[in-house]
Amino acid sequence: MNISVLGCGRWGSFLAWYQATKLNNNVILWGESGRKSYEVLKNTGANEYVTLDDSITLTCDLALAVKHAEVIIISISAQALRSFLPKVVSCGTAGKKFVLCMKGIEEGTGKRLSEVAAECGVPARDTAVWVGPGHIQAFTQGIPNCMLIDSVNGELTKYLADSFKSSLIRFYYGNDLVGTEVGAAAKNVLGIVAGVLDGCGYTALKGPLMARGAFEVASLIKAMGGNFNSAYGLAHLGDYETTLFSPYSNNRRFGELMSRGVKFDKLAEGVMTAKAMKELGERHGIELPITNAVYEACFLSHAFESGDGPAQCMQIILKLFERQTKTQFYKK
Repeated sequence: MNISVLGCGRWGSFLAWYQATKLNNNVILWGESGRKSYEVLKNTGANEYVTLDDSITLTCDLALAVKHAEVIIISISAQALRSFLPKVVSCGTAGKKFVLCMKGIEEGTGKRLSEVAAECGVPARDTAVWVGPGHIQAFTQGIPNCMLIDSVNGELTKYLADSFKSSLIRFYYGNDLVGTEVGAAAKNVLGIVAGVLDGCGYTALKGPLMARGAFEVASLIKAMGGNFNSAYGLAHLGDYETTLFSPYSNNRRFGELMSRGVKFDKLAEGVMTAKAMKELGERHGIELPITNAVYEACFLSHAFESGDGPAQCMQIILKLFERQTKTQFYKK
């Protein structure tokens, strides 16, 4: 199979490595000329996560990458998808399949990424998402995990999951695209909270975070027309260990450093997702207290500027304990 991976950051470079070395597909990896991620791979053939197999073609020629592919895998910043996809579509994408491998919700619109893709000219029937637990550092050590592919097109879901499976990744078929996308994006928000708890010495609260966070996300998924139970599947709850506990998680690390008043210099998708989810909660009339706390910490506090990160983050967390007592579950 001819595969092109667009985006050569940590996840994109891994996906190219996986497609080439584990599935023996013909892979082109595209990156933007001048960007650090591309230049490092161009000059050294490796980054801090993977060494590119000799069979992988690295290029900054987008038209070449698009023309080559039967399946186009996209791994860029979620918030950059809307501006990037028209460039891809202009290269001619009729009949090609798309796989979105980012986890996020578009800030300002509240759109899921598959909705953004459709608005940019990529047919929904040709679009799937690839989400679920797994860190590159574990995969490259040969430690397997389970992941999920979902689409409104059941045939595409099965085709991709069956084509991409290996001894390293066991795939499941998704059947709730709304729940899959929202759940996958939301786990990054909870990852920030987990990091704040670690940084403040409140790690014992990760248990309640897992329980209440999943319920909060499930409630939003249901309000958006998805399956409440999707929050308890691989896309969300199944990804908790990878996000809430792993030292490799960018979002957890972002929260931990924020609680110390230190800026994190890598992408943490949960920041903008928290803003988008807050807006969605207000739009659908759903209480999202944990999400709102992350939004407050990231956008309203002055943890970075003041250097008083621990005190401000702990104050935001403790405000959650001042909320009115209520039943654990409710019927809507």
